[in-house]
Amino acid sequence: MLSMPLCLIFLFLCLKTTFASSLHASSFSTAHLCSHEEAAALLQFKTSFSINYTICYTEANYSKTESWKEGIDCCSWDGVSCDNVTGHVIALDLSYDCLFDTFPPNNTLFLLKNLESLDLASNDFRLSKIPLEINQFTRLKHLDISSSRFSSQIPIEIANLTQLTSLSLFNNQFFGLIPVSIGNLSQLTDLSLSLNNFNRQIPSSLANLPQLASLDLSNNQFFGPIPASIGNLRQLTSLELSCNNLSRQIPASLANLTQLGDLDLSNNQFSGPIPFHAIRFSKLRYLDLSYNLLNGTLPPWIFTLPLLDYLCLNHNQFQGQINQFQQNSLIQLDLSNNKLQGSIPNSIANLVNLSYLNLSSNHFSDLVEVDMFSTLQNLETIFLSYNNLSLRMNVNANLTLPKLTDVSLSSCNLSEFPNFIRHSNGLQSLMLCKNSIHGNIPEWICEKDDLEILDFSHNNLSRKIPNCLPKSLLVLNLQANYFDGNVPFAFPKGCGLRNLNLHGNQIDGLLPRSLVNCRMLEVLDVGNNNMEDTFPHWLESLPDLQVLVLRSNKFHGFVQSTKESPSFPKLRVLDLSSNDFLGPLPLRYMENFKSMMDPHGEDGSPEYMNVWTGANSYQYSLVVTWKGFDYELQGLLTIFSSIHLSNNMFEGEIPNVIGKLSSLKGLNLSHNNLTGQIPPSLGNLTNLEWSDLSSNELAGKIPDELVSLTQLFVLNLSNNHLVGHIPQGSQFNTFGNGSYEGNLGLCGIPLSKSCDGIGTPPSSFQEKDELWRFGWRVVVLGYECGVVFGLLMGYLVFRTGKPKWFGSLFDGRPSQSGRKMRQARRLVQRRS
Repeated sequence: MLSMPLCLIFLFLCLKTTFASSLHASSFSTAHLCSHEEAAALLQFKTSFSINYTICYTEANYSKTESWKEGIDCCSWDGVSCDNVTGHVIALDLSYDCLFDTFPPNNTLFLLKNLESLDLASNDFRLSKIPLEINQFTRLKHLDISSSRFSSQIPIEIANLTQLTSLSLFNNQFFGLIPVSIGNLSQLTDLSLSLNNFNRQIPSSLANLPQLASLDLSNNQFFGPIPASIGNLRQLTSLELSCNNLSRQIPASLANLTQLGDLDLSNNQFSGPIPFHAIRFSKLRYLDLSYNLLNGTLPPWIFTLPLLDYLCLNHNQFQGQINQFQQNSLIQLDLSNNKLQGSIPNSIANLVNLSYLNLSSNHFSDLVEVDMFSTLQNLETIFLSYNNLSLRMNVNANLTLPKLTDVSLSSCNLSEFPNFIRHSNGLQSLMLCKNSIHGNIPEWICEKDDLEILDFSHNNLSRKIPNCLPKSLLVLNLQANYFDGNVPFAFPKGCGLRNLNLHGNQIDGLLPRSLVNCRMLEVLDVGNNNMEDTFPHWLESLPDLQVLVLRSNKFHGFVQSTKESPSFPKLRVLDLSSNDFLGPLPLRYMENFKSMMDPHGEDGSPEYMNVWTGANSYQYSLVVTWKGFDYELQGLLTIFSSIHLSNNMFEGEIPNVIGKLSSLKGLNLSHNNLTGQIPPSLGNLTNLEWSDLSSNELAGKIPDELVSLTQLFVLNLSNNHLVGHIPQGSQFNTFGNGSYEGNLGLCGIPLSKSCDGIGTPPSSFQEKDELWRFGWRVVVLGYECGVVFGLLMGYLVFRTGKPKWFGSLFDGRPSQSGRKMRQARRLVQRRS
């Protein structure tokens, strides 16, 4: 009985506690509800934009703002985070949210005074400016508007966000300068301004950010030196300045950045040596100084970095020998395209983690035992091309490198196929050009089901081409060998071949009709063979064919289209020279050469024709003829166009439509039976740099309109029936007698025959028949037989007076836009 009151008291206390807890929970829940004003501001912000699923980077067609509905606590909306105590909106994440429209000033978003994190990345705000009202976010710590198509300059008001720790404006269209006041953001640890159009010097005020750990200014147009004060950022772990126009020497103050893990200064114009007094970067994992003008020898400390994974010093002017490696952490080593010499250090055998090795295009010399690489079982890529090396292959017949995907051993004094490749089943590209390999292609090549690039050009291979080559091929280059017989294989439906080069063999028979199944074919070169066929009009339906070379064979008959629809819409290079074609010039084809009518190229900027396999690029080549000599151009720009129909039996007049092919660099119609007059429309070919109409039956005057061809370096009108006064001015003042000889009716300078019947003294300009007439000097520095791994270019050097297309092809450095795109692709891959 005494226990009953105690039970009642205990029950009362439990109920009291439960009731109090309920009241507290109710009060706490109420505090979580966001304010009516902030909810209204967010709803109004939502109405400022439309939802465009085509710009989304996600598979699901969903926008977080679809969950934003009136009457529901905004703290529960997708992308919205609130303070646990006050209920204020403190974070807004609308990244990848398909928002589309201009970002208006005075947007209700700026009513969220307590916002600490704002992420609007990967939307489309249609080149909006950053609103000046952004300075109202005084509590903001994280701001990410990357990849959202903002533009204009960064407003100085952003300097008021003094609590910012992270600022990402990556991949927009900002330009001009970085405001000096950005140095006020003293709490900043992460600053990313890459992939914009900033085009001033890097402000020294960045040195006022003592907490900065990551600085990314890559892929812009910054110029001038790196401020020495950057060396004061002692907390930096990542510094990326690649793909700009920065110059002068690398400042010695960077040696103070002892916390660095990533240093990328590639694709600039830095010169001078790497600082020798740099202290040991004990934490450095990634070092990329490629594509600069750096010189001198490689400092010893580079070979002792204990954690270094990636070392890229390619495309500079380094010389001297390589030290022995004192560590074994390297995964990627690229020293290609320098002037390094001596032996390849045997300590490379200790780099057991190495997957990428590129030592090509240097001056290394010595006998290299392939067994050196037997310990590199993780090796995927090996490039040793274009040195003075001799590879000895028969030491260990059982050597295998099972992970190999890409091999380039061009110009390595090989006389047989490397045996260690045989068991590399994942092989994707195999480059063995410019060796002395003889015999036939081994059958095991046919077993490489993943092989995409096969280049055996410039060897001594003979017999028939095997009929079992992998169907996965994108590039097949067998030029300059001794193959005979016909092309033995049929190209199946769905064929992915993009470049077929059989130039300079002894192949006969017909051109395989099954090539029409290769819908992606861009280059077809079967020049200098013994093929006997009619013109392959059935190729006219290939939508991507850009280069067609049938020169120096036994093709015959008429060249004319068989259908009304557009033919060869992308063709830019047509070479039918030295065959037995007859009849009129192919007027209907010329009317459809749309790519030859666009002097700027399809994308508005010149790029090199190539094919990508993974991270590697294979660049196309083209053989051109100059006064009877063949020259192989390594790197074919998308703006290069030429028509070469010489040494045939074409007859009739030159059609006026040729004057519409405004991108033409070269036109050769010589040694035919062409009649009539030179059409004045040729004066519209303002990009024309050489033209040969010699050895025809052309009559009449030389059109005065040709004087407007200010880029014309070569003109040959000899051995025709032309009459009248030779036009004067512009490039015509540079042409010698040889341009006009064999036209008895012509008069005026440079000929000795005056047009008023009075003789004139011989021209002081003496034309030479050699290639050197223009002071051209071809220096073959060693080319990759069309292959560029990483970024390769530039191997013919010409003196002043060179045609511009040669200079643009072989300037020794890839185009800035091309380098930026590839660098940006690598940057995105590294971030992911």
